[in-house]
Amino acid sequence: MPAGAGRTVAGGLGRETLADRLAALLSSQIQGGRLSPGDRLPTEARMSAEHGVSRSVVREAVHRVKSRGLLVSRQGSGVFVAVASGHQPLEFDPAVLGSVQAVVHVVEVRRVLESEMAALAAERATRVQVAGLRRALAAIDAAAASGHDGVAEDLAFHRAIGEATGNPQFSLLLGFLEQYLREGMRITRGNEARRIDFMEAVRKEHRSIVEAIAGGDPRAARRAATSHMVHSAQRLVRGGVLAPDAGRTRSVR
Repeated sequence: MPAGAGRTVAGGLGRETLADRLAALLSSQIQGGRLSPGDRLPTEARMSAEHGVSRSVVREAVHRVKSRGLLVSRQGSGVFVAVASGHQPLEFDPAVLGSVQAVVHVVEVRRVLESEMAALAAERATRVQVAGLRRALAAIDAAAASGHDGVAEDLAFHRAIGEATGNPQFSLLLGFLEQYLREGMRITRGNEARRIDFMEAVRKEHRSIVEAIAGGDPRAARRAATSHMVHSAQRLVRGGVLAPDAGRTRSVR
């Protein structure tokens, strides 16, 4: 397995990354019995050397396996194989990454989730959390100004909205969905970076969400979040990334 956090091993939308491969390997070792409940994973440095990947790839892979409930962290001790639970972990069919239409379906799930998160955040966000949202927006702008894709910063912004709801389950669910949405967001932000009007529209949409949350207006926050997701799909169509009917959405009421 070659090194490199961002390198991929196959072409096309939803292509398999090194983190995907390592996460699949760890999962198979756990489910196949090679790693038993209570076993401690090697350190990041050791796994990086063993598999020939960067430590960031190891962290991402471990995070994904944790999201499936197969690993647990123990403060100061490391990461261990979880004891089998009677609860089935949330998991999407990996084929969800195999086509544009499948990614659109997951984005629809995210649109429903994020609109309600924004509404709850408007009801519950503290001043500190609102300040954090504003810093997250500044981080997105800084990433774009530096020539980066801003995907990590954009995801962090939406996670901050989840945290502002005061309900930790939203943050957990968003963390799970990110593994399916990361590549789609790279495509979305790459499309938006090609046009100044697209980039400015995204900034305005993000600011509208934050201002509605800061103003304590749940209806405006829900509307702004839904509008942002709908317009993101529409920009993909206008940019020629999606066919006109691939991401068809109804207008925001």
